[in-house]
Amino acid sequence: MGSAVKLIIVGAGGHGRSVAEAVILNPDSELELIGFIDDSWPNNKFIWDFPVLGDTSDLDAYLKQANHVIIAIGNNKLRAELQRRFTIAGFNLTTITHPRAMVSPSATIGVGSAIMAGAIIGTEANLGSGVIVNSAAVVDHHCEVGDYGHLGVGTAMAGGSRLGSGAWLQAGNALGYGESLEDWGVIN
Repeated sequence: MGSAVKLIIVGAGGHGRSVAEAVILNPDSELELIGFIDDSWPNNKFIWDFPVLGDTSDLDAYLKQANHVIIAIGNNKLRAELQRRFTIAGFNLTTITHPRAMVSPSATIGVGSAIMAGAIIGTEANLGSGVIVNSAAVVDHHCEVGDYGHLGVGTAMAGGSRLGSGAWLQAGNALGYGESLEDWGVIN
């Protein structure tokens, strides 16, 4: 994989591991997973066969190993802060789409987003930066998801609805046609 893009996943918890699996399962990917960065280090040194390289205290040290990252942390505020820090440090943000997600070719997905297994992104949907669309979540036609928005497992956004920046639609919930959830709002 000499010409592969070297990728580090920030976050070695459940979401980080799910993102890693999406990378590994994608046969057409040009990404080579180098390892993880997680603040649980040094207590957590390996995830499967991949090393946990260290914590988030010295970002410059990781640029020698890879310059592409995805922030795979479910906490919206922390994800936004880390995405900002890694960008300032010189990393390129990578978007990961699970090979079993369905994404309309007319949809727009911002950098640093994660589209997980079974997710559906509809016609002309517009997703911001650092968005999570979790397993089996649906973002229907003409929906908008603000930066760092988070759709939990099995959620649904009906046509024309809007999930604000940093907002969290927790597992199993829905936004009806044309409805909105304000920035940093939560529906549990």
